Amino acid sequence: MSTDGATLFAILGMAATTFACRISGLILGPRFRPQGRLRAAFDAIPPAVLTAVIAPTVLVTGWPETVAGLVTVWAAFRFPMLATILVGVVAVVALRHGLG
Repeated sequence: MSTDGATLFAILGMAATTFACRISGLILGPRFRPQGRLRAAFDAIPPAVLTAVIAPTVLVTGWPETVAGLVTVWAAFRFPMLATILVGVVAVVALRHGLG
């Protein structure tokens, strides 16, 4: 297998950019204290990402995933994030194997 210079340059460039993004968060994070609306926006990022990841599965696959998605939404209003994820995983496994 051979790699041309452009491909190697692209891989190294992406690696450097990824490293720079991650290290900048570690360096700037302690100095940056968002407040007000900016903090609310940052707090909304994890549920938004989780929704973007699971929404295609809930909407496109069968009924066990759709019901598990509804159970997960219900849990999201009552439990912290980690517990909500656990409820969703248990629901989809139970529905796939028990009723599906």
